Amino acid sequence: MRVKKVRSQDVMVIQVIDDDGAAVEVISRFLRHLSARGCSPNTVASYAYDLLHLWRFLSARQVHWSEMRPATSLELLEFLRAEPAQLRVQRFGLATVDERGSPRLAPATVNRILTGVGAFYDWAIAAELFDGRHPIERRPDPGWRRVTDRHRPFMGRASRQRSERRTLAVRQPVRLPRPLSEEQVGALLEVLGCRRDRAMVWLMLQGGLRPGEVLCLQLEDIAYGRRRVFVRVRDDHPHGVRAKSRAERVVDLFEPEALAAVSDYVVHERPAEATSPFVFLVGGRGARRAEPMTYSALARLFSRAATRAGIRAPWVTPHALRHTHATRMWEGGMRELTLQRRLGHASVESTRVYTRVSDHQVVADYRRALGQNGASS
Repeated sequence: MRVKKVRSQDVMVIQVIDDDGAAVEVISRFLRHLSARGCSPNTVASYAYDLLHLWRFLSARQVHWSEMRPATSLELLEFLRAEPAQLRVQRFGLATVDERGSPRLAPATVNRILTGVGAFYDWAIAAELFDGRHPIERRPDPGWRRVTDRHRPFMGRASRQRSERRTLAVRQPVRLPRPLSEEQVGALLEVLGCRRDRAMVWLMLQGGLRPGEVLCLQLEDIAYGRRRVFVRVRDDHPHGVRAKSRAERVVDLFEPEALAAVSDYVVHERPAEATSPFVFLVGGRGARRAEPMTYSALARLFSRAATRAGIRAPWVTPHALRHTHATRMWEGGMRELTLQRRLGHASVESTRVYTRVSDHQVVADYRRALGQNGASS
């Protein structure tokens, strides 16, 4: 079985192909539903790969998808924990290695697959294609009542919004975001000889932009005189790249390097014959010259640059530059709400992960306990 992607009239059609070479119709209907909801092609493809694992399990157990029950999902969990990971996935840090040295799906990947399976059966029940008990059960999450700093509905207990969690999940560590050190950033920039690549790195490092937001930038989004970029919601990227957030925002760039690098690229290296409004295009002399860059191309060039710089690690990805920016801003004294708005987080919970990297109050209390009274370290 495999996932097939076909572009037809500027529309990406994603299907799961069974062992007989035919598309799985119920999955195709679900994926079309996701596209109709406005999900990006990359999101639709992620769900397709999640359901590919489910169909492999069903094929191995000789069970029809409509026969899934909560007890069967327990077997699915065991199947996923033993499922070998593809080497392509392992390079992106989505796999672990067992005691025999074989790559296995990471806990976060298994949980994501279970979430995708749950969403599929949510749709199947709504579409009246499945009338059994939901295989991936959810129960009210009492954790929000016990944890004081957890997000709560505005109306508290009077709100109809209820926090739920899956009963079937793999325990996974809550990791801190890993910012790059000054030495690692310097080594990375030193090996980037292409103006385009340096400009993208500076935008993520000094603006905190997500990789998808960088690739979706258009020439009109850059205000050099006001020293800012506009992160807009766009669905017209020819390769399906989209910004994660659906809320537009303004990002000020008062540090000089980012906008200077972008200007240098646009003036001296960006293909002059290009008609595309997107800022970052494919260079060289190949057939794809002047086409907007894809996320996979950005990930590959970043991986090669990290290898040349000697800083290659599973967590060293383009998104790590955003982590680096957010950590620097928090440690520099930016308030939590301000940092949330700058990063474009929908919930303050996403921003609070950076407060755990360097908690000002913890440091102050620690120094006070040592009798330093706020002395500098």
